Amino acid sequence: MNISLRWINDLLSPGNVTPDELEHVLTGAGFPLESAESLPDGDTLFDVEITSNRGDCFSHLGLAREIAASTMASEARVLKPISQQASPRVARDAFPWSLENRVPQLCPRFTAQIIRGVTVGPSPRWLVERLEAVGQRSINNVVDVTNFLLLGLGQPAHVFDLDTLAGQRLVIRHANEGEPLTTLDGERRKLKSCELVVADGTRAQSLAGVIGGLDSAVTASTRNVVLELACWDPVTIRAVARRLNIRTDSSVRFERGVDPRTIDEPAIAGAAMIAQLTGGECLDVWLDQGRPSEPLRVVSLRPSRCARILGYQIDSMECAGLLVRLGIAVAHSFEDRIDCTIPAARGDLEREIDLIEEVGRVKGLDAVPVHERVSTRIASPQSSERARALASSLLTGLGFYEAVTFSFTSPGRATAFLPARAEVIAVDDQRRKEEPSLRPSVIIGLLACRRANQDAQARQPGGVRLFERAPTYWEDARAGGSVEGRRLALLADVDGSGSKRSLEDRQRAVRVIRGAVECLLRNLGGDGVSLEVEPCDPPAPAWRVGATARVYATCATTKVPLGVMGEIAPETLAQYDISVPQAAAELDADALEGLFPPAPGLIDLPTFPPIERDLSLLLAESTPWADVIRRIEDAGGTRLERTDHVTTYRGKQVPAGRKSVTVRLTFRDRDRTLRHEEVDEQVARVVEALRSGLGAEIRVT
Repeated sequence: MNISLRWINDLLSPGNVTPDELEHVLTGAGFPLESAESLPDGDTLFDVEITSNRGDCFSHLGLAREIAASTMASEARVLKPISQQASPRVARDAFPWSLENRVPQLCPRFTAQIIRGVTVGPSPRWLVERLEAVGQRSINNVVDVTNFLLLGLGQPAHVFDLDTLAGQRLVIRHANEGEPLTTLDGERRKLKSCELVVADGTRAQSLAGVIGGLDSAVTASTRNVVLELACWDPVTIRAVARRLNIRTDSSVRFERGVDPRTIDEPAIAGAAMIAQLTGGECLDVWLDQGRPSEPLRVVSLRPSRCARILGYQIDSMECAGLLVRLGIAVAHSFEDRIDCTIPAARGDLEREIDLIEEVGRVKGLDAVPVHERVSTRIASPQSSERARALASSLLTGLGFYEAVTFSFTSPGRATAFLPARAEVIAVDDQRRKEEPSLRPSVIIGLLACRRANQDAQARQPGGVRLFERAPTYWEDARAGGSVEGRRLALLADVDGSGSKRSLEDRQRAVRVIRGAVECLLRNLGGDGVSLEVEPCDPPAPAWRVGATARVYATCATTKVPLGVMGEIAPETLAQYDISVPQAAAELDADALEGLFPPAPGLIDLPTFPPIERDLSLLLAESTPWADVIRRIEDAGGTRLERTDHVTTYRGKQVPAGRKSVTVRLTFRDRDRTLRHEEVDEQVARVVEALRSGLGAEIRVT
């Protein structure tokens, strides 16, 4: 915010702040200066950085209050009272106007005063200099007063040409859908029903809190004006300003909150100034509507806690004195408690810790002691952070490159990955015209990244492999409300030669993804956790029919759903113009990392050699590997040490609808060397279990 040193001194008594003192005081109070510029007339222009929670300081009066609070102890500097010299008024019944506030929840207070018989012309020199010192162009003696109220007192104001308003009334309401309004910048706009307007008896005359209307603007021929001072809901004003891409000084101030209890003083001063500068007269008509004002907030402060937080001794009397400088009324209710009544303008003071911060600011942060040594303790990394680091390390070791992609996408790409009964979440933002939708899947970003690698002709042995951990978003159409989750997504090329990929190539890529998921499970959850894959219909159109499966982590009797894996549908790849088929997985990152840390276990190294037997199983195509493993382990007995997949074959020798799966059974006795005839009985039980349970045709190899 730009401020004028001369304007600041006009508000202070004595008004002798130097540029160096202003910089020192404001920086110490938490308002650092971005720049300082000496003006030709001897004034100094400062650009002050003001945090968004200090809306009361978006004015010369607010910053002058901070300077007075920080310096009055040593120099007895105080604020001058605001001039409220009134002009002659006439009887109220001479002007029958009315005010209707239909949205008091969004417009807590709206006031209007009528000044009659004005002569619009140039502003006096002192007012022109004040405005030009901070980069404002003087317009006329009526509009300049509203800018003076905003920049000087922090209260946005607006003036209407009274004679252009119809129906002898003002109405604060929502705009009608598509209602036209030509604003002061000359743009003809069509409003939405969510936007607020100030209207007369016929049509909208200004966009509330943002910008006025051209049709009711003050001109050289204006003779009667209405001075409006109001306060509006900050969220509503911010949304309207962003949608229409309008940013005015008034909207910036309203976005930070204007309290309805602070309107009276600038309203009276503004009406008096317009009357004095234009030769008009203020009518005794005070239009004022809204909801009842809340009582001032009272917050208790314990001086003992204040001393502990700040790190130095400070008694209750000193605490109270420092707060009084800020306009906070104090009362000592107990020995170690001060009840503080917060001024209406300080909406940022809500808790005891806020008051402690104010005490520290006013006293000076240089009073806080700095210790030569600071005790510290290094804590071990959190379990979740260790799990993420391990997962990233494992995937990197498996040839996957980590990607960081954007959270927004186009509606078409988002819809392809939406689960059942879900809707896309979109933002209403002009800056995101092409990609306004939040991603429902992390794979969307990985596919866009893969397309970028394809355009760059990036190649890797075994194909390009990517992974990313990021949040996803969608709207639950059935239950209502948004759904947000963290997902870990993997994407791998279907590697092969030539322009097309065979069934074996595609299977190999899916096995790469499955192997990566299984590696994550074993390392994050330990040997007690196993992977279970169940074929399923595609959960979203982006997945390929017949090549999709649900993924589960199985631990003892617990079965934890992790996500989905399989191939990406050709139609989805066509949206990205990706020429290489892709296999992918998307897992629940929280569920996966929740398996960590793995339970440690110790196993003695084997002393005696094992016996291995291979079985070739002719199975139905739909038989999952998990069922095969389960049947073998149930029938294998105590000497069965492990079961491994060797190969899966589909070819001319295998009937249609079936597959040949070769497994390797490893038997071992920990106390002695096994004989082959001792294993035959256990193999026979396994064979019978597979034949009777899965309808397998078995050849012992």
